[in-house]
Amino acid sequence: MAWSAAQYVKFEDERTRPARDLLAQVPGLPSGALYDLGCGPGNSTELINERLSDRLTIGIDSDDDMLAAAAKRLPQLTFEKGDLAQWQPPAPAALFYANAVFQWLPEHLDILARLMGALVPGGALAVQMPDNLVEPSHVAMREVAAEAPFAAHFARNPRDRSALPSPAVYIDRLSPLSGRVDVWHTIYYHRLANAEAIVEWVKGTGLRPYLDALPDDLRADYQAAYLERIRAAYPPLADGRVLLRFPRIFIVAVKG
Repeated sequence: MAWSAAQYVKFEDERTRPARDLLAQVPGLPSGALYDLGCGPGNSTELINERLSDRLTIGIDSDDDMLAAAAKRLPQLTFEKGDLAQWQPPAPAALFYANAVFQWLPEHLDILARLMGALVPGGALAVQMPDNLVEPSHVAMREVAAEAPFAAHFARNPRDRSALPSPAVYIDRLSPLSGRVDVWHTIYYHRLANAEAIVEWVKGTGLRPYLDALPDDLRADYQAAYLERIRAAYPPLADGRVLLRFPRIFIVAVKG
């Protein structure tokens, strides 16, 4: 599945807010490198570098388009291609920071536990993931995919992501590896221009696997059917805009 940096940054302000909120909860760090895992176009890497500009900061991503955009945005930093399912740092790190990436990896609990083992004492693992699979924006993706003529194409293609474990599961898994673990949910309410803006938002993330699974001649039809459901699910506010409800889970674990 290919990602588009240009599509992603259409809503950069809204996407960067949870990245900023996550970074605000990262405590003082010991010496060591800082890694932005799933760095995307570099918007979150920029936040880390602004706060800790004296540290070695490295962005890791598996997508060439995202890496190219990040390197153009922050030419003074290092960006490397890596598959987070197997990636390991060359030496123990002070920070593993991951904004909206691990929801795509079904076995991410094992990955998070492995990363805790690759931190220096006092180092931090900071993770934020969308927790919105039951929101209308994502329910509509699945409902339209089940309709003809789209359903036959999805029967053979993996799509969407798995539901996240409960907060208790993250706490139980990470507590034995950590001196402190904090887990919390935040619900963001984004006021967007209209239903079409919601579609543009999810085209950069959750809708991408659905569109990629379809042949070219069906993508426009799928998107039109999806838009109609979004219009029904997100009625306009008094000012004509629409309100996108967006829950996210946050995890900060500090190695003892």
